[in-house]
Amino acid sequence: MTAHPTQLSHVDDQQQPRMVDVGAKAETRRTARARARVTFPVDVAQRLHEAGYVTPKGAVLTVAHIAGVMGAKATSQLIPLCHPLAIDKCDIAIRMEGVDAFIDCTVSCSGRTGVEMEALTGASVAALTIYDMCKAMSHDIVIGEIRLLAKSGGKHDFDATEAA
Repeated sequence: MTAHPTQLSHVDDQQQPRMVDVGAKAETRRTARARARVTFPVDVAQRLHEAGYVTPKGAVLTVAHIAGVMGAKATSQLIPLCHPLAIDKCDIAIRMEGVDAFIDCTVSCSGRTGVEMEALTGASVAALTIYDMCKAMSHDIVIGEIRLLAKSGGKHDFDATEAA
């Protein structure tokens, strides 16, 4: 079980938001993996499958893959207190299981702070892209659970399978 700090790292003593100073931290190899889930209505899932996941907007899974990488790279522009990171690797894997699309985003870098937010953002942006590309078929598409699955290389490693 991972120990959790009693004080939030992104607020100062006066409870004001701040970017954490990571300058004194050691540079280590850091990796994080996150997952998002998109659930389609049964008829939409069937039509997408029959169409090879291509809509009038284009190849859904391919465009979502690219969007996920772009999202991971843009994390510090979207999340105010995130540090800009030089990402070494971003892998997006999208698999269909029945009416669900599972998007896994794995991000790595060598740095002083973790890449959890980059992995979560990459998975989220890929999920939003799938919704955008398919919304003409239905507005009942649901973006569900978005969660961190694992992280390593910082002060505390995390693995959701061990935390369960």
